[in-house]
Amino acid sequence: MQHLRTLAALSVGAALALGAAPLVAAPPAAAQGSGVFPGGIYRPTDTTAARQASALAAKGDTKNAAVARTIAAQPSSVWLGDGLSTSALRTTVTRHLTAARAQGRTPVFVTYAIPGRDCGSYSAGGLTAGAYGTWNRVLADTLRGHRAVVIVEPDALAQATSCPGVVANTRYGLIRSAVQQLSGAGATVYIDAGHEAWIDATTMAARLERAGVQDARGFSLNVSNYQLTSGERTYGERLRTLTGGNYVIDVSRNGRGATGEWCNPTGAGLGADPKVAVADTGLDALLWVKPPGESDGTCNGGPAAGQWFRTGAAALLRNR
Repeated sequence: MQHLRTLAALSVGAALALGAAPLVAAPPAAAQGSGVFPGGIYRPTDTTAARQASALAAKGDTKNAAVARTIAAQPSSVWLGDGLSTSALRTTVTRHLTAARAQGRTPVFVTYAIPGRDCGSYSAGGLTAGAYGTWNRVLADTLRGHRAVVIVEPDALAQATSCPGVVANTRYGLIRSAVQQLSGAGATVYIDAGHEAWIDATTMAARLERAGVQDARGFSLNVSNYQLTSGERTYGERLRTLTGGNYVIDVSRNGRGATGEWCNPTGAGLGADPKVAVADTGLDALLWVKPPGESDGTCNGGPAAGQWFRTGAAALLRNR
């Protein structure tokens, strides 16, 4: 297992150069990211980091409160998992759509509810196939008429042929149906495509095509991982040549690149601040998709997946 997700939302940053494509910070309302992120990237105010900042400050722990506050200040993604019933899903998404509209920014949602999620590892779970279809229809109906970006199922394609009990053809079909529903409702959709060190580009391009990338904006890269932006851009451009899709990159924890560990690696650092690309390339945006500061699981001193990892958050900021 390469890495793991949580069902919260958050994006943070630091100063990692993107390379050739000029970027602008998220807040300005100019036309950006080929029109995908008008107004910039939405910043939720009820993230785990924001709650921790308040709780730690109330306890007098000003140092760690400042760490959490720094992370909470950045635009972030909203994770939607199988813990949300269809009713709760509708309520949650509507709340964030309303808040994003008030900010004049574009929300980024991440679906994380596919059957057999995470190969039974720290973020194991997922809906049944039938429930998954219904869940995505509710999500699509809720998004209809609103501006929104959706990243579909981190790791699902990369793990499609390696998870016990997961039938690859079934998984491709589930993702393809979700993409069609979400795109049909007007959402901008990116299918997760792992990262450069996981699946070779030719193989991943074939999986993306089977999963319906032709009906999506493109694909997402490096979600919850640590690969350097430069390498992910090279990988992304190769996939773009093969599939025609554009892409976004998760730069939340890749400030120092990969260390060989995926679960709460001690040497990781915050990456670049979330930004929207303005150059005419395949890259649409750098995002903080994985919520920094939330544990990957009970490894390297971390608590259960999704819980705030105070020392881990401090290390990410220190290593930025």
